[in-house]
Amino acid sequence: MLRAAGARVGVVFHDTEPRSGTRVIDGLRRRAQLRIMRQALRLSNAAVFTVPMEKSSWVKNHFGKGWFIPVGSNLPTDSEANSRMGTSTGGKLSVAVFGITGGEPGRWEIEQIVEAVRFAAPHAGNLRLIVLGRNAQNAEAELRERFQDSPIELHVLGVLPGEDVVRSLSVSDVLLFVRGPISTRRSSAIAGIACGLPVVAFAGSETAAPITEAGVAFFSPQRKGDLGDVLLRVLKDEHYRASLTQRSWVAQRQYFSWPAIAARYAEFMRSEK
Repeated sequence: MLRAAGARVGVVFHDTEPRSGTRVIDGLRRRAQLRIMRQALRLSNAAVFTVPMEKSSWVKNHFGKGWFIPVGSNLPTDSEANSRMGTSTGGKLSVAVFGITGGEPGRWEIEQIVEAVRFAAPHAGNLRLIVLGRNAQNAEAELRERFQDSPIELHVLGVLPGEDVVRSLSVSDVLLFVRGPISTRRSSAIAGIACGLPVVAFAGSETAAPITEAGVAFFSPQRKGDLGDVLLRVLKDEHYRASLTQRSWVAQRQYFSWPAIAARYAEFMRSEK
């Protein structure tokens, strides 16, 4: 209808891959999603992808029609995050977790978080765990039970206004991201980068530059105990942590800040005239 009215149509693909899963309903959903995405790409004049197009499993022969533009953090970081001091107050190192997935994936995430933080705590000294965002409060009871015999200081904050999210991340020392592989469309991971944090995460099919240029310390979920080892190194090695912090600041300015993203959209719009 828009094209018939003379409009030039652009489509933004935020989640570029169909839903995974092994059930019959998952397969039917995938077929429907792929059909709709392919049709939208075919009918549009141009498209924006939040991950590099070469990382897509279904985009073929349409590279000339698409642009890659990463997402930003949706947080007011320009002023607040610049006041970050680099280490937590009170002599405690802080690990932040921004969002937990619901359902079965969330239980796996909680297990990974608990195991890694409990491993790091005896070696890193006083340790604080700050959990905020979606489903944080739903996970609070289990987290408190799992840490009840531990000296770890647990803060569960739930969903917060943007300014409070920035404040919580900015007094942390590292963001622990286990909500799936890190990529340029994962805004909750990019929130940590926007606040100048090192991010401990794992790679997947969508992981590519420029997210790999940020201060990301990668672990392998297939290697038992690797998350705890990587987290401990970030917490214990101040020079390593500082280098990751610097990489996050640079990546934020160059790729993930809204001025940088706006410039990419402006370039995209000019090229499609």
